[in-house]
Amino acid sequence: MLIRDMTPSDVAAVFAIDCQTNDFPWTQSLFEQAVASTKKTSVIEKQGEILGFSIVSYVVGEAELLNICIAKNQQGKKLGNTLLEHVIAQAKESENHELYLEVRAGNAVALALYEKHDFNEIGCRKDYYPMKGGREDAILMARSLLF
Repeated sequence: MLIRDMTPSDVAAVFAIDCQTNDFPWTQSLFEQAVASTKKTSVIEKQGEILGFSIVSYVVGEAELLNICIAKNQQGKKLGNTLLEHVIAQAKESENHELYLEVRAGNAVALALYEKHDFNEIGCRKDYYPMKGGREDAILMARSLLF
């Protein structure tokens, strides 16, 4: 298992994972822009196959997890946990004090993962995410990186 920086040549695979996993994925151009920007973009791979990715923004001592995703056929293997631990470690090494994220209110698996890693709910954005047949709330979460 290897976690490394995402490159432009990874974008097609990352986009495919997002499309297979999310009803409302990012566009391919958003991934291209993330790789070309100052955002911290990573992939987790095994034997050259990309199994998941993360995208994090750093701004003045604060990190925000913008997207994290594991391929559908790789879920349940603790890869999300491994990738999130990597995100947290990198954010600490880059001298960030807080790590923020938002998650769909109905994503119980992700909520449990974030709570396991000391994230706390700090707010809610009503009807933030589109979903089939309506909209879904976003739960805002944060954790300190000082411990």
